[in-house]
Amino acid sequence: MAAFAAAVQLGYRYLETDVHVTSDGVLLAFHDHTLDRVTDRRGCIGQLPYAYVRQARVQGEPIPLLEDILGSWPDARVNIDAKHDAAVPALVTAVERTRAHDRVNLGSFSNRRVHRIRRLTGDRVCTWMGSTAVALLRLHSWGLPAPSFPAACAQVPICRGKVPVLDRRFLDAAHRRGLVVHVWTVNDRAEMERLVDLGVDGIFSDRPTVLKQVLTRRGLWA
Repeated sequence: MAAFAAAVQLGYRYLETDVHVTSDGVLLAFHDHTLDRVTDRRGCIGQLPYAYVRQARVQGEPIPLLEDILGSWPDARVNIDAKHDAAVPALVTAVERTRAHDRVNLGSFSNRRVHRIRRLTGDRVCTWMGSTAVALLRLHSWGLPAPSFPAACAQVPICRGKVPVLDRRFLDAAHRRGLVVHVWTVNDRAEMERLVDLGVDGIFSDRPTVLKQVLTRRGLWA
């Protein structure tokens, strides 16, 4: 929560998190599927009860619930990645309970998971593309036909392995389709500058202070 609070204090109105669900259905705002890398506990979150997971600490802080974030900053918009199938029902329930439909953007790399989110929410929330849809958009940028996309945006890395994903061609193809493009995860100042020049619509970063400096200098911080 301290990290989210720091971003809000800097003036950010858009936050991002992944979500995982414990074995007893509690939805956490957390990136990894295990506790091992960044907490003082070990184990796979999906196989552990919340009574155990709630004791884990990240630099002294407990892992927040997604509803903590949605409830603490009702004016913030939150981009949420459902990391596993089991997280989807709990995610939809959290959005329903907090009445956050108009301020969340939900998605997953799994196209099946994205379709399920849309179905369970009755298409009442903004969604981003799964990996198959992104691949189709990439092919479309090279001149191949593509279907219509129910998503509002594409969220992509600059490259996938050695294969470039984001370039002028991809960005133009997305914009022609009325899609905005968000890029993850960019922590280098020079790369941020290049992406702003390219015309991307959003940048995910672990360095919000640096990103704010770039946007402020460009007159893009409002």
